[in-house]
Amino acid sequence: MRVVTLAAEDDFEGWRDAARALAAAQVPADDVVWQVGDAPADLFGDEAVLGGSDAALRVPRRFVELAREVVLHSDPERFALLYTLLTRIAADPHVVDDSADPLLQRLERMAKGVRRDIHKMRAFLRFREVTDDAGARFVAWFEPEHHIVRANARFFVDRFNSMRWSILTPEISLHWDGETLSEGPGASKTDAPQDDPTEAVWKSYYASIFNPARLKTGAMLKEMPRKYWKNMPETALVPELIKGARARETAMVKTARAAPARNSLAAWEALRDEAAHCTRCHLYQHATQTVFGEGPVDAPLMLVGEQPGDQEDLAGRPFVGPAGQLLDRALAEAGIDRGTAYLTNAVKHFKFEPRGKRRIHSKPDAGEITACRWWIEQELLLVRPQVVVALGATAARSLLGRTVTIARERGHAIALPEGGEARITVHPSFLLRIPEEDRKAKEYARFVEDLRAAAARL
Repeated sequence: MRVVTLAAEDDFEGWRDAARALAAAQVPADDVVWQVGDAPADLFGDEAVLGGSDAALRVPRRFVELAREVVLHSDPERFALLYTLLTRIAADPHVVDDSADPLLQRLERMAKGVRRDIHKMRAFLRFREVTDDAGARFVAWFEPEHHIVRANARFFVDRFNSMRWSILTPEISLHWDGETLSEGPGASKTDAPQDDPTEAVWKSYYASIFNPARLKTGAMLKEMPRKYWKNMPETALVPELIKGARARETAMVKTARAAPARNSLAAWEALRDEAAHCTRCHLYQHATQTVFGEGPVDAPLMLVGEQPGDQEDLAGRPFVGPAGQLLDRALAEAGIDRGTAYLTNAVKHFKFEPRGKRRIHSKPDAGEITACRWWIEQELLLVRPQVVVALGATAARSLLGRTVTIARERGHAIALPEGGEARITVHPSFLLRIPEEDRKAKEYARFVEDLRAAAARL
């Protein structure tokens, strides 16, 4: 009997080296005992296995990717199951392509569970602010189902690179000081703070955007199981929000019949203030400030542009530069009062390239659009406009989550998931760049007609 002792529960490299050596020696799966760290050794084990082997053993890439995920699972049999499949692959590499194979199916389910746990950690982990000798530090508590903490470390380093933070779990703890990631022993929930000053504001905002008409309790529990609720401030509100959902829905219907629904100005102000400190992508490092949306929080019409320009970045308001002035003129000709519309941008920070003393606009890429999409989604939830006009392809991509061709979609109404419809037209800066005066006049007239058609849908 061979005994393999791995350094940690997620020691993929250790398992891989030992498995390679065992497979090269054609050791049957039943003759190997796998254990971790100081776990009690098998009483019948009589030979330790050292990792590493020079013997060639080629396996499909799919198996390697599967093994990396399965090793993170909490099932104590995972190492043995993977080695069993490896010995079969050594004899027949096509085994890994047999989707009906029971062993492969079991391992695929384990890998899926690991991926889901990784996603849950990213989605449901909540940092709370504390103060130490070096200033503000953010601490979070999480209880993963599987051994995913180290595998998830890079995500949190990249996402919260400018923060000092600690993630505490029962198995291990991670600490980031802004430059170096370190690891510590496991902790208990009492080691993590229970609340911080921002939670009251966040709960108020969450309650204000809760829409009882769209409540599907089963789907919510599937995506956000109850076990994660205790770590999230907003979920403390969920039982009462669910309990009162029927009454709130009835009240919403009555209010909608009497007058347009009005959203909470306080919630919008909290969202705007939070966006002022946004670091979701690198653009905040060079821009002067976040340029958030403006206008009535119950506006029936929302206009979404690409990003703030040079003058918007300095003023902190959307559409105040040359493109904004052209938009104002077009809105007036279309019979729309700018003061009754909500104006915002898909990306909230100015992206530019320095040219001497000038800052030249640079188009946001897909990653930057995705990083900023959370803000536009929250604006839509708060304002709940009847019609949203996407000014340009970037705005359309942010709203619809896919690449859009303006020529193909222009003039059509597109239903939005949260209600209302979107209509797509060009960005006013496009009109400013047209050199031919006759063509510019035609395109401008068409732009005004697009705005007039949007107003007609209200």
